Amino acid sequence: MTFLLLALAILVVPVPRRAIDRLRSKAHDPPQDEAERTGSFERAAAWDLLAACLEAGLPVPTAIQAVAMKELSQVAELLRLGADPVTAWAPALDRPETAALARAARRTARSGAALARQAAELAERTRAEATNEAEAKAQKAAVAVAAPLALCFLPAFLCLGVMPVVLGLADQFLN
Repeated sequence: MTFLLLALAILVVPVPRRAIDRLRSKAHDPPQDEAERTGSFERAAAWDLLAACLEAGLPVPTAIQAVAMKELSQVAELLRLGADPVTAWAPALDRPETAALARAARRTARSGAALARQAAELAERTRAEATNEAEAKAQKAAVAVAAPLALCFLPAFLCLGVMPVVLGLADQFLN
């Protein structure tokens, strides 16, 4: 009987290995879109840099080019050519990662200092969201790792810990 359970445990062990390999391949898959590749922490750093440039007194187009965000290059060119803020920030409204800044820039079109405050707040929000997302992914990974470990150790525990006790008690009661 013990050998049968041990054989069953050996057959179950490859299942967690496949699950671990599947998780590992998901972790190494490259992200699909540009927003994921840029990363939230890098975007937060860019918003901080934009806020610092604007607080230092740089004009908005120059500050955007100093940050060197591809998503805002068209906005910088339109502002440099003299477009009104509503028209200039319209392309940034279409992108989810720049929409919040574009809305703030439209509201605070007259003052770079007001836009600097908005960019700093956006950086804090983005950083907090990225931290929450990273913690959620770490917790999800911990749960995903616990399941294969349980599948590996549970059969061994049953075969080496529970079955001898049950067989010993059964032998005692049957005799």
